Amino acid sequence: MSTTENEFDSTGQKPTEPRKGHAGIIAAVMAVLLIALGGNFYLLNRSNELKDQLTAMRDDTRAQMSKLSEATNTLLEQRLAAINEDLRNANGTTSSALKQARAEVKKQTAQLNQQLEEAQKQVAGQTSELNALKDATNSTNSKITDVASDVNNVKTDVTGVKSKVASTQADLEKTGSDLKRVMGDMGVMSGLIATNAKDLQALRELGDRNYFEFRLAKGQLTKKVDTVTLTLKKADPKRNRYTMEILADDKRLEKKDKTINEPIQVYISGDRQPYEIVVNQVSKDEVAGYLATPKVKTARR
Repeated sequence: MSTTENEFDSTGQKPTEPRKGHAGIIAAVMAVLLIALGGNFYLLNRSNELKDQLTAMRDDTRAQMSKLSEATNTLLEQRLAAINEDLRNANGTTSSALKQARAEVKKQTAQLNQQLEEAQKQVAGQTSELNALKDATNSTNSKITDVASDVNNVKTDVTGVKSKVASTQADLEKTGSDLKRVMGDMGVMSGLIATNAKDLQALRELGDRNYFEFRLAKGQLTKKVDTVTLTLKKADPKRNRYTMEILADDKRLEKKDKTINEPIQVYISGDRQPYEIVVNQVSKDEVAGYLATPKVKTARR
């Protein structure tokens, strides 16, 4: 059989050849599908990677804020504990001033805590932005940079809070550091005493007692200061010592060989706290100082 005869089928008709173009189209479709699947797989992997990165950054941010919050709270608690210890050691006569200072510290601490809470809220808002970045992968890097900058700003704010708390404590400690407390001549711990005009003004501002300044010369018959009458008997400027006679409650007392800044204590009927006489200057035949009397009259039991 010749080649010409094989080109016809049993019916005597020439068979139809498949179109060569169909195979090319199928190959192109398959290539597009493979490219699409590859792209989807890449995007899925990229999305998962971004999701993991965002989760890690959010956890790290929360951990940093937690550490900052714990450190700040610990510092505030330590500062307040130290302040409370100072207040417990203070004498009752200075309690009003120290309580006022403590209230001011608490007020400032509350304000600083509020600032810290606001900063934490800002960080929480930035954390929410991190979650939203899942749908905006094109701007992920720039927004994460913005969040990191905000976190650094929060760290700066916390540092400022610590600095303010330290400054507030230093001011409180200085409140009582310029004044002195000594034992009186009757064995009773005195209130805060002043050694100069500046200290005396500070005592007046505390408002716990009444203060009357005096200058007493030898040979002067008497010097009445409030309800007490004083008479200078002797003045020794070389040794900073003096002898004084005190008339109080119709009782005459002689205080011999006393030194400057030594509280002379005298009990007056109707008062549980003693009157205190403090001489700050001793010169030839003259002394100067002040008399401190209780503001609140409380009878002794």
